[in-house]
Amino acid sequence: MSWIVVLTFLQLSLYPSLKKTFDSYAFPASFGASLLLFTLISWYCGLVYIPIPLALLPFVILFVYHLYRRHYTIGDLRSQWRWELVFLIFFFLMLEVRFVNPTISYAEKFMDHAFLASVMRQPVVPPLDPWFSGGFLNVYYYLGYWMFGCLAIVSGVPSNIAFNLALPTVLAVSAVTLYAIGDLLLERFRWLPLLTLLLPNPAMVHQLIFGTAVNPAYDPSLTWLGTRAITNTINEYPLFSFIWGDVHPHVISMFNQLLLIFILVYAWKRWGSLDKNTKQVLCIIAALSLGSMPLINTWDVLIYAPITVIVSVLILLKHRPVQFRPDAILLLISLPVLSVIIYLPFYLQLDTYTSGFGLIGPALDSDLVYFLYVHAFFLIIITATVVRDIVRRPWFLVVPLALGLIGGYESAAIATIPLIYLIVKKDLRIHEILAIFGLFIVIASEFIYIKDYMGDINFRMNTIFKWYMVAWLLLSISVFTTIGQVLSHWNRVPKISARQQATVVIVIVSLLAAAPLLVPLDLFKYGSRSLDGLAYLDTYHPGDAAAVAYLRSLQGGEIIVEAQNGGSYSYYSRISSFTGLQTIIGWTGPHEWGWRSKNNQWYVDNIASRIKDIQTIYEQPEQMRALMQKYNATYLVVGEPERTQYKVSLPSSGLELVLSQDGTDIYKLVG
Repeated sequence: MSWIVVLTFLQLSLYPSLKKTFDSYAFPASFGASLLLFTLISWYCGLVYIPIPLALLPFVILFVYHLYRRHYTIGDLRSQWRWELVFLIFFFLMLEVRFVNPTISYAEKFMDHAFLASVMRQPVVPPLDPWFSGGFLNVYYYLGYWMFGCLAIVSGVPSNIAFNLALPTVLAVSAVTLYAIGDLLLERFRWLPLLTLLLPNPAMVHQLIFGTAVNPAYDPSLTWLGTRAITNTINEYPLFSFIWGDVHPHVISMFNQLLLIFILVYAWKRWGSLDKNTKQVLCIIAALSLGSMPLINTWDVLIYAPITVIVSVLILLKHRPVQFRPDAILLLISLPVLSVIIYLPFYLQLDTYTSGFGLIGPALDSDLVYFLYVHAFFLIIITATVVRDIVRRPWFLVVPLALGLIGGYESAAIATIPLIYLIVKKDLRIHEILAIFGLFIVIASEFIYIKDYMGDINFRMNTIFKWYMVAWLLLSISVFTTIGQVLSHWNRVPKISARQQATVVIVIVSLLAAAPLLVPLDLFKYGSRSLDGLAYLDTYHPGDAAAVAYLRSLQGGEIIVEAQNGGSYSYYSRISSFTGLQTIIGWTGPHEWGWRSKNNQWYVDNIASRIKDIQTIYEQPEQMRALMQKYNATYLVVGEPERTQYKVSLPSSGLELVLSQDGTDIYKLVG
């Protein structure tokens, strides 16, 4: 409840300030904007080492000011009920999903909670890296963890529960923003864009019907539900990502992506009616969104920065000559510059780099069948909208035919057909422009990839993973807007009264609310009904549960020693993951190795030596003290993973046993 109270307070504090700019859409816009503004202010609090709760002060001042000026009225707040209803429906729907399966126990969840807990334990900028003692998260995009860590701090929610409140928040804010986009673009069926979050891809549908994966070479079971259709890549979509439950950057970033899309759509529709001041506010909110992208999920900005510039130019051209004045160019020039200035210290602290773009040969692009199992729904709908143009001007098909038959890029060729006919279309509407961007991303991913540390086999994995999610949002909004417009002009579709709509909503919400509670818990490895992501430890790892509880109670930045097995995605590094305390080295490949070793040889040697030093600490008692002091470590954990990984031999003195329970011991370095 305290989490909801804080979110509501932030949103209501900002809401009246956005009325002049966003008019009737100020209420939904303030959900995402207030979240980003709080994150920005709290980030600067961490940068200058002042208490995070002070980030609430500007919102308190805003709230008191608007209250004093009587900007809040009962009638106005009542009129916003539909936005609040959408928020609450999706928030509690996702909360129930997490309630059934809350455990921080597989995939990237160890990492996600480790970063979240680290931020909460010591909210400084850059945050401490819990898996690399003495290191910082300036090698990674961490703002999403910062956001929810600081929300947890000010709401008094512990990290193991905040972990399960994060995705409900992302889903709810995303839903409100999608509903606002639908309201902007559609006269009827405004709720259709909400299906962006609930739509399965064709590969998932195939798996659920036939019980087999579409690509058995890479996805041999139903576990991945259509997200491994294209060989050696990951093609997630929102429905899967939220059910899977990783509080990871590509999921967190959805609400911010949708906020920027909403702003661009709103600017497209309303730019000509806005005065200079409201345009400036619009630019500031857009810059806040765009500027946050490199810190939340860096891949997003590679797409949305050019999208923002292109849409800005199109808006100015659309309103020429009246709007094509120096002050009107504000949207084009100031927005990208301001977005960089907002988080300039982040770029100055950043200690990473990318190797640039690589080219994909026709032999390594996506198999056409698997490609269609990901994109067929979107391609069919969008192509259907340009069929008449294809019939009238078939000569444009030369380009996709050349790509497919001569170039060997069959998948890109299929997607190029609707793209070309949209580009040459006159009087493009904004949802068609979004489709162009989405198709371009999908096509570009067949020709180029961003070089990273994923190796020769999985070289496209991250590019497809991150860019396909952006394309999904853009294409979904475009397609569902198209469907809504068609249905709106189809006389056979009856209009539904407000009472009938309310009845349908009540029935759907009731069914959705009951569904998670009926799910058999044996579907999950550690099924439970709780919001405590660490509750399962009491049953399955009681000794570690006691150790985690003890170490979480400690104040300050203690450094611990625990087992490291040279890899990732296992139960190892569990103590640092569950406490946020720094350990000598945590998950390595593709984590710490990828974040650090690509920078220089020193990191390669340093990570390897850390792994060796941990083994020496556990197995050679005469070197234990010197090596622990080398890393400023003060606590030594000895549990089942340590005894499995090493031949544990501890010195007879210099260690104080501070906890021993169910096979897990914690020693403190003394003397």
